[in-house]
Amino acid sequence: MYTALADTVDSAWETAPAQDPAARIEAWARAFRGWALAHPEGFRLIYGDPVPGYRSPEGGAAPDAARRVCTGITALAAAAWPYAEHRYADSDFTWSDFDAGLLDKVRPAFPDLPPAAVALALRLWSRLHGLVSLEIYGHLRNQTLSPDKLFREELTQLIRTLDIAPQR
Repeated sequence: MYTALADTVDSAWETAPAQDPAARIEAWARAFRGWALAHPEGFRLIYGDPVPGYRSPEGGAAPDAARRVCTGITALAAAAWPYAEHRYADSDFTWSDFDAGLLDKVRPAFPDLPPAAVALALRLWSRLHGLVSLEIYGHLRNQTLSPDKLFREELTQLIRTLDIAPQR
């Protein structure tokens, strides 16, 4: 399931123009949500509470897929960073603020990205993943009749906060 998700978001990312970070974020986010809605059981399997006693097989596809999704989120931040960097000039994040496992995944892929950009990647992830999780787990049912509209608006606002505009 994790590989299917990673393939989906990677393909979406690659279809958007490299010089248009807003389009890349939109494509990745819409693909992530679309996959989750089409595969709610898979989403819950990947992102839900761990099954007690279960350990993923050594050397399986899940670690690679997890790395791909993680570096995909970081790629979103890296694409937005030249536009958004000024917003994070006062960031006091250092490499010691992050888990070594996360750094093992992102620093080789993005050696020039500063700690503040990695923190930005985590904030992007929380906004995108958080809203999708609320929808998948049914927590938006009693709050909105249009979760798609809410997601689209959140995506628009997210892109605005990064000072990147779609290249349309």
